[in-house]
Amino acid sequence: MKINIKETQNPAILKFEFPEFITQNESFEFKNIDEAKNSPLAQQLFYLPFVKTVYISGNFIAIERFSIVEWQDVQLDVAEQIEEFVNKGGVIVLPNENPIKKQPITVYGETTPNPASLKFVVNKALTKTAAEFKNIDDAKPSPLAQELFRFHYVKEIFIAENYISVTKYDSISWDEITLELRTFIKQFIENGGTVIDESLLVNTEKLEKQQIKNFDNLDTTSQQIINILEEYVKPAVAADGGNILFDSYDEKEKRVKVVLQGACNGCPSSTFTLKSGIENMLKDMLNDKDIVVEALNG
Repeated sequence: MKINIKETQNPAILKFEFPEFITQNESFEFKNIDEAKNSPLAQQLFYLPFVKTVYISGNFIAIERFSIVEWQDVQLDVAEQIEEFVNKGGVIVLPNENPIKKQPITVYGETTPNPASLKFVVNKALTKTAAEFKNIDDAKPSPLAQELFRFHYVKEIFIAENYISVTKYDSISWDEITLELRTFIKQFIENGGTVIDESLLVNTEKLEKQQIKNFDNLDTTSQQIINILEEYVKPAVAADGGNILFDSYDEKEKRVKVVLQGACNGCPSSTFTLKSGIENMLKDMLNDKDIVVEALNG
């Protein structure tokens, strides 16, 4: 068995990829040798003085190092040690004595207007509160998003009621990774993995706007704009793997600011959508030809 070494967006974390899946559709994170009692391989790796954290998921092992070494000095030795352990019949993870009963799940991929984003639709409700994650540190409320960020090509993640939008880096094509991502998402959810712990979502200003808790305190025009976005725009945007949030309305400038999330954020066609779609709709429905729509970064 040959191990492939892959860099990640975090210079402290390196991935050691196997040619096949190595876990029983589960993900593991070990911070020390005691936590790793169910993984003989992880326990062995913790004898290396620079190993800080070991992640095992899908077809890879990711290792976070302490700063006492650089990966370029030790990565080949670590890969060789992993290969030797596996080739001698070593157990990577011990089988779970009380396996979680699988939930039958269907996941399929849908293209979006944004060539960098793909929408993975699931046949069950995932969350009541949509959430966007720009990096692994943002993703603490979502174990699923945290695991997805360990794939080196994942740039951003947006999770809505029944789908996950994944935005990738340009260095890789969807043909190379779609099956891997779809399989991982399916297995993660089937095995009872938590998609989002909504109690951990930080009540940010953006989340407040998404939930429109201050709706009754807004001016009449802002309320009308929100109602139009909710009824006419959001369903269409969601079908494309994205989301739109009302940010503000400046009565003096007649300027409506919105936030685009998911596949809509950074989409080449989003400007056209704003100007030819949403802006014209608001002009017509509010009978005000001076309205201008501006998108903020999600």
